[in-house]
Amino acid sequence: MKTYSKYLAGVVLACTLGAYSHITVATESPEGAQVYIISPNNGETVPSTFTVKFGLQGMGIAPAGIDKAKTGHHHLLVNAKSLPPFDQPMGSDVKHFGGGQTETTLTLPPGNHKLQLILGDKNHIPHNPPVVSEVVKVIVK
Repeated sequence: MKTYSKYLAGVVLACTLGAYSHITVATESPEGAQVYIISPNNGETVPSTFTVKFGLQGMGIAPAGIDKAKTGHHHLLVNAKSLPPFDQPMGSDVKHFGGGQTETTLTLPPGNHKLQLILGDKNHIPHNPPVVSEVVKVIVK
């Protein structure tokens, strides 16, 4: 009977921990931290393939999976209708730069496009408070 009780207690504990494994705690961002797009400039006309350079102030860059205070890595939203949820990892609708990249090359069709950066922590979760850039609008010729 003792063995069964220990087994049952272990199952209950495992189920309880499993039920809460999806709960995440956002990594704190330092006061005044800012992420921004260095280039292109807002309103700029760009060719179909162009480079986007990322800027960060008040924090450092660390690859995904690295737990270091006051760091994160970039995520780029292209033509997003809204920001991703701030309490969970960012999904496939966001371009991830988990290697610590600070620029990327995009190819977009002709027309108007919106670019925006959001910093993610080691688990791709936005910081608290979120570190989000202004929207930069570009015109692809």
